[in-house]
Order: sequence, then C-alpha cells, then structure tokens
Amino acid sequence: MNTAVAAHEVPTDTGAIAVRGVSKWFKSTDGSSLQVLADINLTIPARSIVAILGASGCGKSTLLNIISGLVTPEQGEVLINGTPSRQFNDWRSVSYMFQEDRLLPWRTALHNVEFALEAGSMLHSERQARAREALRLVGLEAFADAFPYQLSGGMRSRVALARSLVLEPCILLMDEPFSRLDAMTRAQMHEELLRIQQLKHMTIVFVTHDVEEAVVLADTVVVMAPRPGRIRDQVPIALARPRDATEAATAQLAHQLKSLI
Repeated sequence: MNTAVAAHEVPTDTGAIAVRGVSKWFKSTDGSSLQVLADINLTIPARSIVAILGASGCGKSTLLNIISGLVTPEQGEVLINGTPSRQFNDWRSVSYMFQEDRLLPWRTALHNVEFALEAGSMLHSERQARAREALRLVGLEAFADAFPYQLSGGMRSRVALARSLVLEPCILLMDEPFSRLDAMTRAQMHEELLRIQQLKHMTIVFVTHDVEEAVVLADTVVVMAPRPGRIRDQVPIALARPRDATEAATAQLAHQLKSLI
C-alpha cells in the first residue's frame, strides 16, 4: 500500500476517509455470529491525525482493518478519497504500520525498508536511494547496514515507520505501533511522527488504548464503546503542539476521555 504525495493531492475540505454505516460480524467457535462493530459512521479529514481510542475488545483494530481493505464489512462501506474501497485501485497510497515491527531478521535496516518497493518494477538503484531517504527521514541513516538484532526497540520501530513511509503514502494507518516501547522512547516516536506528518502532510489514523498518547498526537479522538463496537463520542483536541501529557490542560482532556471509555 502507498505512492508519491504529489500524485495524490486531496483537497483539505474533503474527507480522506469516510466510513458509512459499517457493521461487522465474526463467526464464533460454536458457529454462532458475534457482532464486533455496529453502524460506524466516521469522516476523517485529509491531512489530519485521528486517534481511535477504546478498551480492549471494542473493535478498534477491526475498524482499522476495514478501512485498510484487509477486512470486508457485512454492512456499509468505506470511501477512500471519495472512492468506495471495493473500487479503489490505488492501495499503494495507503500504508499500514502494525503493532509488531515485522522486520525480516536476515535483512539489514536498509533492505527491510527496500522490501516495500520490491513488488514493482523500480530499478534497484532507485529502490536503495528511496530506502536510504526514508531511513534519513526517521534519523537512522547511520544504521542502514545494521541487522534488527543490533537495534533497540525504538530503532526497530523507526525502521518499521521508514518502511511504511518509503512509498510516500497519503494515508498512514497505525495499529498501536508504539505500545511495546518504554515511555521515553514512545515520547521520542511521538515527536518523530508529528515532525514527519507536518513535512509530508499525510492523513494519519492510529489505534490506541493509551489516552495520553491520543491527546498528545491527535486532532480528533474517536472514542469507541464495546460489544458491539460503536462510536461513543468524537472529541476535538484544540491544544497547541507540542503537547505535554503532564500539563494541566492535557491532563484534563485525558481525564475527560477516560470517563468516556
């Protein structure tokens, strides 16, 4: 999923993603159906950062997978840049960063990033140049030849982020990508993500159960209620950046969001 931002400009007054009446059921082990999402309606403006927040089991990741096209809903539809996802043919403009870094242990950082480009017909020299640029973007150009076992958890997350960015997506989907990092490293990744989003003007949608992370990063926090998953509220975050989770205004918003979960 991805491609150059210039080739995928979206007017800022239109939704990059629109979820319309989406419901989803999964089969249980006893053969019965379990509804995991109920009538989800959501519009995500282009170039915004939106957090999907909720307790475990509320369907956050399922919703993200439906937006990404990896899962098909039984009811409703998703529009990507105004096109129904069933007809959308430019999934390379959409990147997905998973909770696990999923780095290939036998490949260097450079070759892990380059892997995202290998499905196309791009010349090897151009693949390497773009992979090096992506590593530079996340501050890891000096570690291009390091293998995953030689990198810290934060550095591995940066490589995974570089791999998600190497094709310059318009939309970046993230499923709790920093949940396994310590607090200091997670804060550093937050700064990196905000810096890159400002530079590349991407639309970012990320799933989290970390209320402070949602307040620090997002323009809007979508709070989900469980069983079946549904949107309880959408809370705009109007605080200026950078945001400090320990400041009174930020802490007050975090308290408000916790009361909604």
